[in-house]
Amino acid sequence: MNRLTALLVIACFLALPYPTPAQQVGDKTFEPTVADPAYQPGKGPAVYIDEAHHNFHTLDGRYLPFANVLRKDGYRLFASKKPFTKETLENVHILVIANPLHQRNVTDWSLPTPSAFTKEEIDAVEEWVKMGGALFLIADHMPIPGAAMDLAARFGFTFQNGFALDKHTKQGLATFTIGKGLRVNKITKGRNPSETVDHVVTFTGQAFGIPHGAEPVLVFSSDYIVLLPEKAWVFTDETKTIPAEGLSQGAVMEYGKGRIAVFGEAAMFTSQTTGAKGQSVGLRAPGADQNQQFLLNVIHWLDGLIH
Repeated sequence: MNRLTALLVIACFLALPYPTPAQQVGDKTFEPTVADPAYQPGKGPAVYIDEAHHNFHTLDGRYLPFANVLRKDGYRLFASKKPFTKETLENVHILVIANPLHQRNVTDWSLPTPSAFTKEEIDAVEEWVKMGGALFLIADHMPIPGAAMDLAARFGFTFQNGFALDKHTKQGLATFTIGKGLRVNKITKGRNPSETVDHVVTFTGQAFGIPHGAEPVLVFSSDYIVLLPEKAWVFTDETKTIPAEGLSQGAVMEYGKGRIAVFGEAAMFTSQTTGAKGQSVGLRAPGADQNQQFLLNVIHWLDGLIH
């Protein structure tokens, strides 16, 4: 099998769990339980999920299970439907931006992939974080890193507009464990020993570089590569490939008075069904039993409950 044929096989394999965007739906049957809620029901801080930038994940759509986990923890969830300004961010405690897209790429997942955000919006978000806001930026595989690249770069993160894959199995599915990519830190430790996380599963995302001062949470080993195609899921002999070793798929950082958590995979934080057979991806997937606690630990850190 030559390299071109092998890459085409990779594309076909990767497409199986994610056949088309339309076949990925939020799992409305997912009913989370939270053993030790941070707040009384509906009494927690306001968490806004961005819906103003053609987001692939929205409050009542593919991120409904994400939202329901946070609701069980006492947080109040809202949709953010307006461009980011000082005024629209005023009452936001935690801002979640999950898989934004430029209008050009809503139905065309090929290059170019312009920024989903204007310079003015990026200025507003940066200032909001600097003054104490908490940003949860989640940008999956190509073309989404391209749409979020300018926003991430404002905080010093370098997104790769591609697909992070195991170079041996050619799969995007990745299991991070302590000592194998999952770093022991405030996120994995949680608020107490009962919230300790020792493994996390991700489901085909990107890899990115982190700035000085950021703390890596998920880090790729030499077993991973990044493919940078011109069109999502289409890989050829000419597709640029770079090593993923040392790049992150999750990191956190304090910024001014605020905090930012950046992750390069979105399905890990929600529950979806995908494909004709309704395969579970995310919180219900095999091996992902600690992903929900991991999500809560990230939120608690953004909220300041974990120091």
